[in-house]
Amino acid sequence: MSDKQVSPAVKIGLELGPVFLFFMGYISTRGQSYVVAGTEYDAFILLTAAFIPLMGLATLLLWKLSGRLSRLQLVTLIMVVVFGGLTVWLNDERFFKMKPTAVYMIFALLLGLGLARGQSWLELVMEGALPLTHEGWILLTKRLALMFAAMACANELVWRTMSTDAWVNFRTFVLPFALFAFFMAQAKLFERYKRDFSD
Repeated sequence: MSDKQVSPAVKIGLELGPVFLFFMGYISTRGQSYVVAGTEYDAFILLTAAFIPLMGLATLLLWKLSGRLSRLQLVTLIMVVVFGGLTVWLNDERFFKMKPTAVYMIFALLLGLGLARGQSWLELVMEGALPLTHEGWILLTKRLALMFAAMACANELVWRTMSTDAWVNFRTFVLPFALFAFFMAQAKLFERYKRDFSD
């Protein structure tokens, strides 16, 4: 299937929409529990059960609209299925809270592995989305690997030491904003290492 142009608003909506729907569901049901097939589940667990197919549907729609999925999107979906599934199966919300840690650490390790081989796997993943020189890609990859590692550590700190309310807010708002702010802070790098296609 060939690549198709997708509106940035639609792309962001499909990528972040399930997270915000989870947040809205959590706000309206927090503290509640329900009995399903004789087993009592906290509302958080049932929302996680709903989040898994919702994330799958959003990813499928993104693939249908764009004709492609990045490796990052696929890894994220797999982690949602694995950790979300464990959360529901074991009736233990801790697994879902660990999911961002696992995702960010996998990204950091993969980027670090590429750097150890003298390559920027970020460039391969983004498939030329940014017109950077090889040196620019290497520097951006180093910074992003460190950023992912920091986000993984931050997620661990928050879910292990704070309330579920605090973690849901952190996951919904702080982590996405931190990643957005990171890329905005790279403006000088983008300008300094911009590839000149006229050469």
